[in-house]
Amino acid sequence: MEKLSIHENGWCPQARHIASPNFDARPDCQIDLVVIHNISLPPKQFGGEGVVNLFTNQLDPTEHPYYAEIYQLKVSAHFFIRRDGELIQFVSCNERAWHAGVSEWQGRSRCNDFSIGIELEGSDEQAFEPIQYKMLQNLLSAIRAQYPIQDIVGHSDIAPGRKTDPGPFFDWNMLSAS
Repeated sequence: MEKLSIHENGWCPQARHIASPNFDARPDCQIDLVVIHNISLPPKQFGGEGVVNLFTNQLDPTEHPYYAEIYQLKVSAHFFIRRDGELIQFVSCNERAWHAGVSEWQGRSRCNDFSIGIELEGSDEQAFEPIQYKMLQNLLSAIRAQYPIQDIVGHSDIAPGRKTDPGPFFDWNMLSAS
């Protein structure tokens, strides 16, 4: 697997870039948190374009009943790691992606302000693929080389009671090599 890097402009040149309109400028603060999520659209189905369409405001509400509930959401993440290990970047790490929602970590609210969001294609109900962990480890190494990351947490850690991802099947021990 090719070693990843993050340029000063916040983009990973090795990732496929699909620009999301769902971001804005960060406040003047240090980027020191990574938030791990899981997502699949339709729920528990993998490989389609649902996530890409959601993050680019192109989700068709008639394509699936669940899409009718969420198509108006304005959300994004910096990165998305598919089940086959493909890495897609939607937002520069230097910008604020809209992935965390109402959140708090160690007394600081609004985690989008100071975090990088990574979505893994998956669900709370099944294991992630080994290639996803390898890509995540590689990506975390690149992020740490560019930003002073202090913590790597799950969405459930910053929004307890509201969010459950990355879920019980996420193996936190797999990150020890990153």
